[in-house]
Amino acid sequence: MIVITGGAGFIGSNLVAALEEREERDIVVCDRLGHGEKWRNLGKRELAALLAPEALFDFLAQHSREINTVFHMAAVSSTTETDADLVIAANFTLSQHLWEWCAETETRFFYASSAATYGDGGAGFDDDASAAALARLRPLNAYGWSKHLFDRRVARLLEQHAKRPSQWAGLKFFNVYGPNEYHKGAMRSVVAQIQPRAAKGEAAWLFRSHRDGVPDGGQKRDFVYVRDCVDMMLWLYDHPAVSGLFNVGSGTARSFAELAAAVYRALGREPRLEFIDTPAEIREKYQYFTEARMERLRSAGYDKPATPLEEGVRDYVQRYLAAPDPYR
Repeated sequence: MIVITGGAGFIGSNLVAALEEREERDIVVCDRLGHGEKWRNLGKRELAALLAPEALFDFLAQHSREINTVFHMAAVSSTTETDADLVIAANFTLSQHLWEWCAETETRFFYASSAATYGDGGAGFDDDASAAALARLRPLNAYGWSKHLFDRRVARLLEQHAKRPSQWAGLKFFNVYGPNEYHKGAMRSVVAQIQPRAAKGEAAWLFRSHRDGVPDGGQKRDFVYVRDCVDMMLWLYDHPAVSGLFNVGSGTARSFAELAAAVYRALGREPRLEFIDTPAEIREKYQYFTEARMERLRSAGYDKPATPLEEGVRDYVQRYLAAPDPYR
């Protein structure tokens, strides 16, 4: 039995779909569906159980002998969330409790970290899991800090030779785009936000640069297609001897202008871009460059190439965003 927290969310639901395609049948999702369309992320799936978060640990206790893996994808993922207590409860405290349960029951544990842990990138983007290396990072928001806090706790437990899950992996997701992100509102990828305007022939809005030497739209991110993220997770699942903290990205930084252009060209249109000021409340915390170092996962044996940006955007736009049914 596989338990996926946040399994109705963006990355979680894509993982559920991929596991079902591999004919895994005992899949348990723990999530809140709310009053919107989030349930549609699971609308095509077969599940063994769908749990509310408050029922999770009772379920774990009742089925401890049947559960072999926990994928912990649940999180408060908004980088603009200001309720730090809420963020810590969801992203740090819950992660601690699940780590402890998996360690005690010798269950495999995979959890979502984030590239937001790297802050402005001044300390680089090396997924070094040592306590000393992690201590050098300075996240810029409560979300990134909460993820970083758990990475650091794991590093300390490992250094103390504390009990640990039979396999563990922290996954530092970079800028992920792809199907089933529609419930995320303002936190949807730029691809999903631009596509409706591009489809109408309207101009896309990108943030103006407020840094010398960086052109408008020239801010760069490591954009990674969600199917690549799932492939990396499944590779780790298939290699139980591999544990560690790993970047999950493409390994190549591309500009927002290039990303926007790819959306228009996927629709057979020429790019139209307009620039607006970065909101003052996030301007000082805005990342101008991220790029995952992928050597650690590669050296562990993962050798599948990343989906090129233009190919990934074209697949997402044409197969999902422009389709009558955009859900995977």
